[in-house]
Amino acid sequence: MTPSGVPRAVAIGGGTGLPQVLRSLVGLGFDTSAIVTMADDGGSTGVLRRQLGILPPGDVRNCLAALASDEEGMLARVFQYRFADGDGLAGHALGNLILAALTDLTGDFGEAVRVAEHALRTRGRVLPSTLEDVVLHGVDRAGAEISGQARLAANPTAVARVYTEPSEPAANPLAIEAIHEADAVVIGPGSLYTSLVPNFLVAGIAHALRESSARRVYVCNVANFRGETAGLDAADHVQALFEHGLSGAIDVTIVHGGPVEPLDVCDDGARVEPVGAGPQVRARIEALGVSVVCADVADPCDPARHSADRLKQALEEVLS
Repeated sequence: MTPSGVPRAVAIGGGTGLPQVLRSLVGLGFDTSAIVTMADDGGSTGVLRRQLGILPPGDVRNCLAALASDEEGMLARVFQYRFADGDGLAGHALGNLILAALTDLTGDFGEAVRVAEHALRTRGRVLPSTLEDVVLHGVDRAGAEISGQARLAANPTAVARVYTEPSEPAANPLAIEAIHEADAVVIGPGSLYTSLVPNFLVAGIAHALRESSARRVYVCNVANFRGETAGLDAADHVQALFEHGLSGAIDVTIVHGGPVEPLDVCDDGARVEPVGAGPQVRARIEALGVSVVCADVADPCDPARHSADRLKQALEEVLS
């Protein structure tokens, strides 16, 4: 806890799931830190990485906006503004460009993030998991080698394992410190191999989690997107985390306990399937030494994703 008695929480991940968890934790009264993957190389982020050699700003930007004191205010909205047109501008989020400029001005990506936190008056910290330039690689279940986070995410065949280049990049010391001080740690939801696992390939992150006395919660995805986790159930998701360093580092998993019929929705034009979490699947998770909380956490309007309110309620029950 903080000196004033406020409990501390850390959320680990990337993509669109991490900002949602950050909002929930702030709403539950936690002093909150985000530990963010540095493996992203798609879209605007990928262009800036290739052209400027900076660390990936996109997931950091989303977390900064989610933690902004006035998330609906003009400054946070401008930070999230994405140019639709313009030669060299189309597709870029303004916040990504601001973080690139701040990195150039300060000479340090971590310092750039801290300046942005101050400008947005964030209600918590955003911590890159590593400050090294990493490339994500993987092997799919057909044995094919894939290089790059974006390519892995779009690969039509499910991923079997991933690794980084360089291997075991050095952790951001502030991320390790945040885990050591946390009363609660929330992992996910998010793309399993391309948003979550890369954080645990950073030297020291998984070890810190295994040694932590915090309540360690994994929020399993509601749906499998694209080919990345096609055919995997909730126990497979937990097993994959164990195989990438988190054995003994998860206390409880939140799984979706609502309808499991095929979802008539698509993501980027690809079919989306629910992540199975029936009784037999939950028994396999418990056999790994992980408790299971089963709750209807899907968004009724977008059943492939979590409902913000339902996820917040589930986290409140698990972390109370």
